[in-house]
Amino acid sequence: MATKLHLGVLVQPYRARSRRVGAVTTGDVAEILEARYGLMAAFYRVHQEEVVEAVGNSLSGAFETLMMGQRVDPWGEAMQSIQSAFRKFISSREAERVGIPGTPTKAALRGVNHRLKHPYRKSNPRRPSFRDTGLLMASFRAWVS
Repeated sequence: MATKLHLGVLVQPYRARSRRVGAVTTGDVAEILEARYGLMAAFYRVHQEEVVEAVGNSLSGAFETLMMGQRVDPWGEAMQSIQSAFRKFISSREAERVGIPGTPTKAALRGVNHRLKHPYRKSNPRRPSFRDTGLLMASFRAWVS
């Protein structure tokens, strides 16, 4: 049985006034962004060496801890590192600079931000692509099966 790294999100509903939008979850948004932009594939393509290094360091540290007789999650440190790197990938606008077609997104350029009282106001500052409410970034997870 092969070990496999997964990138995804905890499925949480978005809060919205509209019933149609209210039925959308972080899982739905992640699937849409992956199909349209290849967001997670782009992250892995750009950060593959960092991911491999994080997994190696995590396993090495876990082995040392195990040899000292303590229980340990061998993947925990690496998964936290990967999750942090993905959030930085979006917040720093790196996702817009790695060649993903359609980025920066029109909504990001217009400053559409649903964390604000008036999300579509023209005076809203530009935001990073793929970070509107922040819920997708907060629910992003990496895991091993």
